[in-house]
Amino acid sequence: MKSKPVFSKAVKKKKPWKGFRDPFKKKAAAKKKRYYQGRFQPKHPEKYRGDPTRIEYRSRYELVYMTHLDRSENIVEWSSESTVLWYISPKDNLGHRYFVDMTVKKREKDGTLQTYLIEIKPMKQVMAPTKPPVMNKQKERRYLNEVLTWGVNQAKWNAARKYCQENGYKFVVITEKELKLKF
Repeated sequence: MKSKPVFSKAVKKKKPWKGFRDPFKKKAAAKKKRYYQGRFQPKHPEKYRGDPTRIEYRSRYELVYMTHLDRSENIVEWSSESTVLWYISPKDNLGHRYFVDMTVKKREKDGTLQTYLIEIKPMKQVMAPTKPPVMNKQKERRYLNEVLTWGVNQAKWNAARKYCQENGYKFVVITEKELKLKF
């Protein structure tokens, strides 16, 4: 004679973990990342100003440029997101902090040292956006977002240029064109 199960059918149907991840199911495949992000490990940590175990890159462009800085003999010292500037955002007319991507001290060809503030951006964010000839809601939303991003970037870069002029530094915006990348 077969023994009956301990739980009734009503109890079997009830799932106590409803709303929570089922611990017995396999995890769903992670979504594909849309951008690069991670920690950079320099080959020459003595060049880095700061903790060389905590260098983070926020894009593939930054990773490529960090590798260049680490390998280049003309680079005396560099740091990532160590220079903080204040700017007024056109988005809300309030003051915000701007962390410049790289601060680089480079030995020029004549032997002098020059400090650069480097911002790394895709070409799309450097150039003023163009209005599409035919607008639907999606295109209009995208266009307005691009205009806002470009305006905020211009406010940040004006603050950086002013800071560089006051301190004898140079400000440079680097895109995939200067990095010689093709995606």
